[in-house]
Amino acid sequence: MLLEVGTKAPDFELPDQNGTIHRLSDYLGQKVILYFYPKDNTSGCTKQACGFSERGPQFREKGAVVLGVSKDTVASHKKFEQNYNLGFTLLSDPELKVIKAYGIWQEKKNYGKVTMGVVRSTYLIDENGVIIKAMGSVKAADNPGQMLNLL
Repeated sequence: MLLEVGTKAPDFELPDQNGTIHRLSDYLGQKVILYFYPKDNTSGCTKQACGFSERGPQFREKGAVVLGVSKDTVASHKKFEQNYNLGFTLLSDPELKVIKAYGIWQEKKNYGKVTMGVVRSTYLIDENGVIIKAMGSVKAADNPGQMLNLL
């Protein structure tokens, strides 16, 4: 279940595609688009990441930073970044700490089979670390534009 709008976003500490540690609290004073996606280098996730990357200057202009999170490794994130020349931070959460804290690890049905997995979801967090928008089961290709419109 997604976290509620109006609640304080849980702080976290995760490595990015270069192994540098990031904390949500590092971004106080900026809006944060925190998006969770299932897997590096898959078609939907690539469309979403490229959409965020292409709109990078517009997000920055509006005082927002984009952080993508998946359970892939730092090395996988680095390849993903290089393959598509992504211009934002990808955070690695193989232990699912942040994914679970944000309510993204959920039951998914695929061809009648129920498994646990990352539900593609996006949070917009304000300058004070409070969730101002929570979107679950977002469409990969549409999500970057939706987030830009919200700002």
